[in-house]
Amino acid sequence: LPPPDGHSALSGWGAAPPRLGEINWEKPPRRFVGHAKDVLSVAFSVDNRQIVSGSRDKTIKLWNTLGECKYTIAAGGESEGHTEWVSCVRFSPSQSVPLIVSCGWDRLVKVWNLTNCKLRNDLVGHTGYLNTVCVSPDGSLCASGGKDGTAMLWDLNEGKRLYSLDAGEIIHSLVFSPNRYWLCAATDECIKIWDLESKVVVDTLRPEEFDSFQGRAPHCTCLAWSADGSTLFAGYSDKLVRVYYVTSV
Repeated sequence: LPPPDGHSALSGWGAAPPRLGEINWEKPPRRFVGHAKDVLSVAFSVDNRQIVSGSRDKTIKLWNTLGECKYTIAAGGESEGHTEWVSCVRFSPSQSVPLIVSCGWDRLVKVWNLTNCKLRNDLVGHTGYLNTVCVSPDGSLCASGGKDGTAMLWDLNEGKRLYSLDAGEIIHSLVFSPNRYWLCAATDECIKIWDLESKVVVDTLRPEEFDSFQGRAPHCTCLAWSADGSTLFAGYSDKLVRVYYVTSV
């Protein structure tokens, strides 16, 4: 379905195993050592000078590019970190208000001041564990989702919930379009695309081909837009990356 303005829609798709081509990787790779359990999420800052990581050890760590840990955010004491697994961490792209946003299995979204890693806001409202959080291109909003099947939109400046969007299923990944007022959600059954002005689903994407011998259709586990917003890349549980193109209608 086209969005309300009638100018663009997602159509067509290709699928291929991810390939790295002729890339020469540094060997051995540099290692950032410090977490005590599985690292579930990493992100780069806008200026490419800092890295944030979240782990099953319930901590968030802020690193420089040399692999030196500058801050550790943990539960207890003054840092007020997550009390369960940290499932997703993201930087805000805003240069004027530098923030880190995190979510976890304690059902909380937490907003941190990047300059000192102090807690700015607890965003409360979800009723199940959280898998994903994303920040809008202008840094004013974030969206979160997980077990309860609800995508919640938050105002990062005010630290309050704006509204909720019902996905009806577990949300594995959320991503804002870089150039349209869209939010995309990867769920167990499909990819849902909401227009945030009308708050309605403008498109639903499902795999057109899959191995029926495997039983249920594959589900999307992760999403990423190209920088120009023309292409949506979706990683699936059947080992494929499916590619969806935004075309004029």
